[in-house]
Amino acid sequence: MNSLTICLGAITPLFLTMAAGFAAKRAGIVKESDISRMNAVAFKAFMPVMCFYNIYNSDLSSAVRPRLILFAVCAIFAVFGLSLGFAALFVPRRDRRGVVVQGLYRSNFVILGLPFVSGLMEGADVGVTAVMSAIVVPVFNVLAVIVLESYNGKKPSGKKLALDIAKNPLIVGSVLGILTLATGLKLPFPIVNFLRDMGKAASPLMLFLLGAFFRFNGAKDHWKELLAVSLGRLVVIPALVLGAAIALGFRDIELVTLLAIFASSTAVASFTMAEQMGGDAALAGDIVVATSTLASFTLFGWSFLFKVLNLY
Repeated sequence: MNSLTICLGAITPLFLTMAAGFAAKRAGIVKESDISRMNAVAFKAFMPVMCFYNIYNSDLSSAVRPRLILFAVCAIFAVFGLSLGFAALFVPRRDRRGVVVQGLYRSNFVILGLPFVSGLMEGADVGVTAVMSAIVVPVFNVLAVIVLESYNGKKPSGKKLALDIAKNPLIVGSVLGILTLATGLKLPFPIVNFLRDMGKAASPLMLFLLGAFFRFNGAKDHWKELLAVSLGRLVVIPALVLGAAIALGFRDIELVTLLAIFASSTAVASFTMAEQMGGDAALAGDIVVATSTLASFTLFGWSFLFKVLNLY
């Protein structure tokens, strides 16, 4: 019963915040045209501050864990490779292959990661998770550009990829946090409070906007791809990757961070990238909606299972 309470307490607020965003859009409080602008503000202003503060407020020696980083990156590439094979064999339409691959390997870790881990591991040093965001996000972005441009006939530009990584607000915030922590620089107390308050606002705002993003375009034309991605993203991939992680001895904050990376819903940004780079935007949007809705149940299931097994 205690395990059930902990899991419900961690996950329910996340999806209630998303539901509030959806209700606000339905009520006309938030308009469709507002979402992209608000999302840009949250991504460029609030999220980098959150990453910076969580790293600044952590112990660098415990936050940077090479074994965890190596495992996560290798697992992302493995999932990416399996997703490419699946799309090539079972997705006949070329404009949908990149969308399916992205839907399978690219999770919503950037939005759900920190609040999810903080909820399950109350009082733990989430600097580990913040550092992982700085590693995982650019890997996700690079692979997304490569696969989407490959299927729309364009040649990926190495210079553009490098520039996009260098300009990514989450990378900038995380790197500044690591540098500040590594140099031992102590910020004035009022500045630290400002960063803390900005950081606290980031996750609820992004979750609210995720709920407001929900759109139902009708999935009759692509229900097979939608079903396959939802099952793969939320059940098959977590089972394979997390099973390997447990076998290798990952526990506690490391395992919960991996759970957030590999068992959360498909990234919201995958819809925007598909729309801008010639992929099937309708399928991409429905994948985000379907996996975000279903993840409220599957994330609870994985969390509860691992808690009962005393793995965190």
